[in-house]
Amino acid sequence: MRQIAFRQALREAMQEEMRRDDRVFLMGEEVAEYNGAYKVSQGMLDEFGPKRVIDTPIAELGFTAIGVGAAQNGLRPVLEFMTWNFAVLALDQILNTASKMLAMSGGQVGCPIVFRGPNGSAGQLGAQHSTAFESYYANIPGLKVISVSNPYDAKGLLKAAIRDDDPVVFMESEVMYGDMGEVPEEEYIIPIGKADIKRAGKDVTIVSFNKMMKVALGAAEELAKEGIEAEVIDLRTIRPLDWFTILESVKKTNRLVIVEEQWPFSSVSSEISYRIQKEGFDYLDAPIRRITAADAPMHYAPNLVKLYLPDIERTVKLVKEVMYMKK
Repeated sequence: MRQIAFRQALREAMQEEMRRDDRVFLMGEEVAEYNGAYKVSQGMLDEFGPKRVIDTPIAELGFTAIGVGAAQNGLRPVLEFMTWNFAVLALDQILNTASKMLAMSGGQVGCPIVFRGPNGSAGQLGAQHSTAFESYYANIPGLKVISVSNPYDAKGLLKAAIRDDDPVVFMESEVMYGDMGEVPEEEYIIPIGKADIKRAGKDVTIVSFNKMMKVALGAAEELAKEGIEAEVIDLRTIRPLDWFTILESVKKTNRLVIVEEQWPFSSVSSEISYRIQKEGFDYLDAPIRRITAADAPMHYAPNLVKLYLPDIERTVKLVKEVMYMKK
């Protein structure tokens, strides 16, 4: 199977859906003339023209309002934020209009729109450019939240998101746009709301999403050297949360470790922990454990960046603790 970059997988998803449905259009900062801040939309202006690939001012609230209004009037916009850190300026439109209008209108007015862009940290970018937002948006009824870790899932889930009749928050990562992965040339769509077992195992379940999947899979590789077979699950979708796949894994492994880039309070791991202890308490042989970002803004200094984020070494240590191997 061919190997393509993460950014190309996203581009192909948008191109295919725009060729299929002329109601789909792309709008955001630098998506047209500059071919995208991260070159995700490279060549799309040449193919689809300025009416369907639209450069906007640096005004997130303004162009998000235009997109939400367009969606409510029959179009299917894809809005690119240069980073989800900037999208807080547009939260009023996402929270108070896009997510609520179907309920407020008694089912008469929907909002089929995709909000997409890079999320979380990307090295030494300072505190204001380094927040992971999955749990923020997953807390909002009416939104679907997707957070992908590889090119195959990115393409299949972005196509599903564009076709979905609800507003979808689509989280990527600046540090993954160049990642290569196998993506078939034929069309495929991945259903929203389905987690995926990336590595089978029997001793412990490790759950993660987005770029922290690299930590989860890296930890599994290290554990395998010591004879520990970790089952690694990629959530892919945060809301709706596929906790049933996690539960079925825990029934087999009896242990659960969660790795995420969120701050710890009210995080995705908090919700997973509640669900699994409620539905699978009798299957657990150890407390559910998690490793998250530090409960603080992420500083610029490289030594503090390293301490801030989950890593393979600490994940391995945590797995050994739930297996009662060493403290």
